Amino acid sequence: MHRMKTDFDILVIGGGMVGACLAALLANSRELRDLRIAVLEPSPPANPSGDNDIDLRVSAVSRGSQRILESIGAWERIPARHRSDYSEMIVWDASGRPGGAGAVHFSASVTSEPDLGHIVENRRIQWAIHESPAFRARVTVLRAALAQLDFEDDGAIVSIADGRRLKVHVVVGADGADSPSRRLAGIGTSGWQYGQSAFVTHVRTEHPHQRTAWQRFLPSGPIAFLPLADGRSSIVWTTTPEHAQQLVNCSPEQLGAELASAIDHALGAVEADGPRGKFPLRLTHADSYCRDRFVLIGDAAHAIHPLAGQGVNLGFLDGAALVETLEQAFRVSGNVEQLAERRTLRRYERWRKSENALALGLVDGLNRLFSNSSATLTWARRLGLSAVDRSGMAKRFFIDRAMGGGAGAPHIIRALPR
Repeated sequence: MHRMKTDFDILVIGGGMVGACLAALLANSRELRDLRIAVLEPSPPANPSGDNDIDLRVSAVSRGSQRILESIGAWERIPARHRSDYSEMIVWDASGRPGGAGAVHFSASVTSEPDLGHIVENRRIQWAIHESPAFRARVTVLRAALAQLDFEDDGAIVSIADGRRLKVHVVVGADGADSPSRRLAGIGTSGWQYGQSAFVTHVRTEHPHQRTAWQRFLPSGPIAFLPLADGRSSIVWTTTPEHAQQLVNCSPEQLGAELASAIDHALGAVEADGPRGKFPLRLTHADSYCRDRFVLIGDAAHAIHPLAGQGVNLGFLDGAALVETLEQAFRVSGNVEQLAERRTLRRYERWRKSENALALGLVDGLNRLFSNSSATLTWARRLGLSAVDRSGMAKRFFIDRAMGGGAGAPHIIRALPR
């Protein structure tokens, strides 16, 4: 292996779920495992093992993402009691009913899979990745913040807050939607604020959730009841910032009544049973995913509306696609310098930017179509949802996309047994 003098071959900025998963995939790769991999992350993950309560921050982990986590030995490190599988998803418009016109019922029974995905706490996913065998054995974790990035012909110079300067071959920005590394690399973004906030909490319901994800589109935005393993449901309600604040502050009785009404009493009476939070929503997409010696993944490259639950799944797919691209380049050359070349990183960008743009556009379009009270659009929405529900081909297309499969999926997803 040709290697000029550097501190690390690949440095990942950000040790959250997506950044840590990328590092573990690199460390677990047959072709790349001998590279020197590091993660720059000032905040260590919290060990959730002694806490049985369910955190507010949860993700809908697709089957594709589950396979990625299985491949690095992280999935098995998430206790089964903290993984809530769901096999059905029911989506309907405010003017319709869950089982009537204007509704779509997605079911794992039309696939070869046992479920559509799992609802899992973010902190447990992150901890499991950091505890996975390849990550622990081959990834160096640097507990400091990024201060500066400079790019030279023979390496990237990473200045960190503790005063050290590191020379590396490739820097990966995985530091979230406000990505400091993206800014320091001189990459801009396009996008907009939605003028919406997501209200989140956990509730108990009169009727069991039946391993089903329930989502109703309201004029102010969608509300989702996501099944948790302990029988409760996790709420994500997209609404106006003012209403989200009211929901954070109101009494438990008022909150339960509002949530029950918003979901059209599909699960009976609702009892507030958990902390509450809210966060603003926006769409951002990086103008470019790479430059020489630098590449973006996850929210640093694209931030998406939460209505389809695709945020972290797109990030995991980015990581798997980047590793596959680097493996192919290294297999041909055996030269770590080639991994840093823009032409190599552009192959990843061409692969994932178009896929992510499609997802961002689809989710943004759905949000705009459903988040209004136009009588004409109400009629069109009901007609469209009913048409999708009657079309097996259309439903399978949406299920495949949501599960992280399809022809454009990285090899690690398509190659693993189902």
